[in-house]
Amino acid sequence: MQPTATVLVYSDNADTRLQVRMATGKRPAAGLPPVEFVECATFPAVLSALEEGGIDVCVLDGESAPAGGMGVCRQIKDEIFRCPPVLLLIGRPQDAWLATWSRAEAAVTHPIDPVEFAEALAGLLRTRLAVEA
Repeated sequence: MQPTATVLVYSDNADTRLQVRMATGKRPAAGLPPVEFVECATFPAVLSALEEGGIDVCVLDGESAPAGGMGVCRQIKDEIFRCPPVLLLIGRPQDAWLATWSRAEAAVTHPIDPVEFAEALAGLLRTRLAVEA
């Protein structure tokens, strides 16, 4: 197992990025490595971080502006080779179909429920780290 897992968090809202860090804690579940965060407040920063590599999972805020997480997700799925799995933060449960359209592997509603979020993130990390092993 690698020493850390790297999670990219994209939101134009610093409070949302904080909520993601708090819900994750040091690690989202037992048996997973500690998490390091790469925080991005703009879409160009997301692209730059993904091009550098080393990202295990992306958490994208569907309510970000001007580039919303759903559109960002769809674009990175088209443009980034071996794009990491994406956990999308959606505004309402009814937006789940948009998360599917964007090709996100998982979605949770905002405001963040720490238990639901940690379970979703842990599932994506387990899958990603198993593939890399």
